[in-house]
Amino acid sequence: MSMADIRNNFIGIKSPNPFWLASAPPTDKAYNVERAFKAGWGGVVWKTLGEEGPPVVNVNGPRYGAIWGADRRLLGLNNIELITDRDLQTNLREMKQVKMNWPDRALVASIMVPCVEESWKAILPLVEETGADGIELNFGCPHGMSERGMGSAVGQVPEYIEMVVRWCKQYTRMPVITKLTPNITDIRKPARAAHAGGTDAVSLINTINSITGVDLDNFAPQPTIDGKGSHGGYCGPAVKPIAMNMVAEIARDPETRGLPISGIGGITTWRDAAEFMALGAGNVQVCTAAMTYGFKIVQEMIAGLENWMDEKGHASLSDIIGRATPNVTDWQYLNLNYVAKAHIDQDACIKCGRCHIACEDTSHQAITSMVNGARYFEVIEAECVGCNLCVNVCPVEGCITMEPLAAGVVDQRTGKPVSPIYANWTTHPNNPMAKVAAE
Repeated sequence: MSMADIRNNFIGIKSPNPFWLASAPPTDKAYNVERAFKAGWGGVVWKTLGEEGPPVVNVNGPRYGAIWGADRRLLGLNNIELITDRDLQTNLREMKQVKMNWPDRALVASIMVPCVEESWKAILPLVEETGADGIELNFGCPHGMSERGMGSAVGQVPEYIEMVVRWCKQYTRMPVITKLTPNITDIRKPARAAHAGGTDAVSLINTINSITGVDLDNFAPQPTIDGKGSHGGYCGPAVKPIAMNMVAEIARDPETRGLPISGIGGITTWRDAAEFMALGAGNVQVCTAAMTYGFKIVQEMIAGLENWMDEKGHASLSDIIGRATPNVTDWQYLNLNYVAKAHIDQDACIKCGRCHIACEDTSHQAITSMVNGARYFEVIEAECVGCNLCVNVCPVEGCITMEPLAAGVVDQRTGKPVSPIYANWTTHPNNPMAKVAAE
């Protein structure tokens, strides 16, 4: 029996665990959502609702493009699907029923309507009537809707974000989550705008503009519809590093610090979720992993998170949320007196020579290939700058490690002892802007 309590309270929305399904094809109707809840998902963000009137039209051909690893594991998925193409009233009716059947689960409505006050004023009471726990404003859809003045067309303009968030806070009592597009130069700007408008939280990232491939026989982007292709939204494990950086940027920005964040982007395992939460996310949303492996993947996420928390003595999610945020800093504050050297475990080494070639051709010529006439790979300490390229190209996990030099030990590369004092670029003599300590 796990001791860890993974119950989640995100801006007052309670769920039995922090794993929600993101607004996407898996949450488009009651059938899927009921299956998700039976499998153990803590909450869902229902696939984006549009205003009343003729439903949205999707393509009738392929909607997905893919990037695979060498083992054909799905690493990145690109989609050209739009918001729900089902009638608004049908979605609302099903949402109400699902919330009644599953009162302990989070049910959030994603909404995308034109940037007109009347449109938001009209749809919010209808959503509120379903008993939904909150709304998520979809400002991120990168294709198909921006031509109509919605989606990322809005998410790229901070003034619009602030305006729409204000309308929503005015016309509903439900908590408001603002979903941010990553297709922007500085994610802090839209986050600050949402915050200024009074949003209860932000969620990110939405999908990244992408073309996943080109068919070199017919010279059309994939997925191909009648010989043509369009850019779509990129998601899956490949986007996780981009998403984590953006979450951390918002979590550590003085203007948005403390603003609740729902983390999205390539979360496939419990570890991915823990990393997002450590960087400041209050919970996580998943889509691609469910679309790749099915809804039951959440059971591994739950068990893994509980086991890890038990092992480390973390009693509840609040013990891990934001714990890594203070350790994210700017380059100029990194300790320039920290020195590490690569070390090759000879028992683990398979003598493939990849470390030597990578270092010889593209780095610092710090790894031998021969010693006493035999194939032998070892680090030449006097040449090693500690860059860790060799660690990353080595095919044997744990074979090459980075070992820090203790204070006082002579660094053979510089001939100087390692200093015990923290010093960064802001005080470095080579820095023309260096702040010189007062005499």
